[in-house]
Amino acid sequence: MSAHIRCARPGVTRTPSGALPDGREVDRYTLTTPGAIAVSVLTYGGILQSVEVPDREGRPANVTLGFADLGGYTAPSYVAATPFFGALIGRYANRIARGRFTLDGTTYELPCNDPPNHLHGGGPFGFDVQLWEAEPFTTATAAGLRLRLVSPAGAGGYPGTLRTTVTYTLAADLRVDYEAKTDAPTVVNLTCHPYWNLAGEGNGTIHEHLLRLGASLYTPVDDTQIPTGELLPVAGTPMDFTRPRPLGDGYDHNWVLDGGPAAVLSDPGSGRVLTVLTDQPGLQVYSGNFLDGTLRGASGRPYPRGAGVALETQHFPDSPNRPAFPSTVLRPGETYRSSTSFRFSVTR
Repeated sequence: MSAHIRCARPGVTRTPSGALPDGREVDRYTLTTPGAIAVSVLTYGGILQSVEVPDREGRPANVTLGFADLGGYTAPSYVAATPFFGALIGRYANRIARGRFTLDGTTYELPCNDPPNHLHGGGPFGFDVQLWEAEPFTTATAAGLRLRLVSPAGAGGYPGTLRTTVTYTLAADLRVDYEAKTDAPTVVNLTCHPYWNLAGEGNGTIHEHLLRLGASLYTPVDDTQIPTGELLPVAGTPMDFTRPRPLGDGYDHNWVLDGGPAAVLSDPGSGRVLTVLTDQPGLQVYSGNFLDGTLRGASGRPYPRGAGVALETQHFPDSPNRPAFPSTVLRPGETYRSSTSFRFSVTR
């Protein structure tokens, strides 16, 4: 077992991790507890850089895609591909149709960085490429990192100055808590974007991982990945994961959560199991369809199609343009809050 996973009490270690092209310094914080999990987070993008988890034999491996150093996340090949490895996503996770929405009679234009739509906050103003302020902390049972970001009014086309706090807490589970406040009406939908491969980062694909989803409905999409507005039953369709089955390939869809665990992902080979719990109404499952082997991760091995699966807890895509969907509007005096937990276990 890795030496840094052995600890008598929860701890947080800060390590300088290089600088951005403009000279700003980036740090890595590693969270450890007496359990056998260790988590590393970069202040750049709030990126969940690594999550070390033991298999059924107690052997640890990093189970999330990413790079060994900051340079991987700023390299031209990565910037061109924009897979959002491990990053915090905002102001709006997922897609907004045609990069446009109307709020209180005013129409706002957003960058269409996923033509013809806006995706994950969009380009240079997205939370995934911001440098977050960091405050580490420990308690008797947990190690954590509190990240803060101020997104000014008009950034990326969004109204309102948004003050966001995201807290990673490692105890029995890895928990991610989101909080945001605004000084003008706006829309908010936050998530994080780790890609999971429970066999270990760089170790094949997730096509044979078993997936169960706590969802009996999903939101069908058009040919640009924008919801049609319908909520359809999964029964009898390739979207039915109400019982565990191999994940397979080709998914980039939102499921409507029923309550209880949002997802249970397992790797029969290693015995690792990931259970995702959330208070959000939706879960986007993206099976790494656009990875093509060009990028090489921390292991030095290439990431082919299906190298990892993202399980993004969030509101539904294009909700600002769909009044029938749960609202993502945030107004002054209100506080946006959401929480997601990643729970790791093993089967024998």
